[in-house]
Amino acid sequence: MMKKTLLILLVVCGVVSVQAQSLNDFFTQTDAFLKTHVAKGKVDYEGIKSDTETLNTILTLAKGVSVDKSDAKNYQAFWINAYNLSVIKGIVDNYPIASPLDKAGFFDKTTYSLAGKQVTLNTIENELLRANFKDARFHFVLVCGAIGCPPLIADVYLPKSLEAQLEKQTTLALNGNYFIKVNTKKKTVEGSEILKWYTEDFVQNGLTEIQFINTYRTNKIPEDYKLKYFTYNWKLNKQ
Repeated sequence: MMKKTLLILLVVCGVVSVQAQSLNDFFTQTDAFLKTHVAKGKVDYEGIKSDTETLNTILTLAKGVSVDKSDAKNYQAFWINAYNLSVIKGIVDNYPIASPLDKAGFFDKTTYSLAGKQVTLNTIENELLRANFKDARFHFVLVCGAIGCPPLIADVYLPKSLEAQLEKQTTLALNGNYFIKVNTKKKTVEGSEILKWYTEDFVQNGLTEIQFINTYRTNKIPEDYKLKYFTYNWKLNKQ
């Protein structure tokens, strides 16, 4: 009986070890891919299109990865990277296109095989991440392939550095002028339509949108300023 129990333990440990290695390999290869093909928030879709082997290899690896939401940082880091890579895959498969919206069903119909699931981009964002963790900062690291999105960084999101990375990207967005634009003369704030589309994420815990923004801003915005939204730029974030 003891030998059987030991054998089971060895098998389980072996499986866990293989799964952990697959996840680590996914992070390592994703980092190298991003450093090769991303610069200043823009993606070299043409270069990726000419040689899709690396991207396809990473996504094949991602297909067999196992993550569970109880291991929050591994889970979140995996799905954030998987989302961004899948966006690139969707664009490259249809390249040349001027916008991700040029492909019907880009976000809600096209499926990807990731971590044992068949998912759309909307599934990853809304069901696997937002619904489970209620963290508005996801909106500053999930990159939809358009200029209106926060810029894609040339680094992989890692479990050990995820908290710092989420904070950094949120702070950069809310202090820059591509996500919000403050007009002191008119006492207005123009924000990305992301703030309108996902209002419930930014007003959690009784905050207003401006109070959420001020959490990350160096120069605070007066709370009596009127919040408006500028039109989202769906033009492709290509180099």
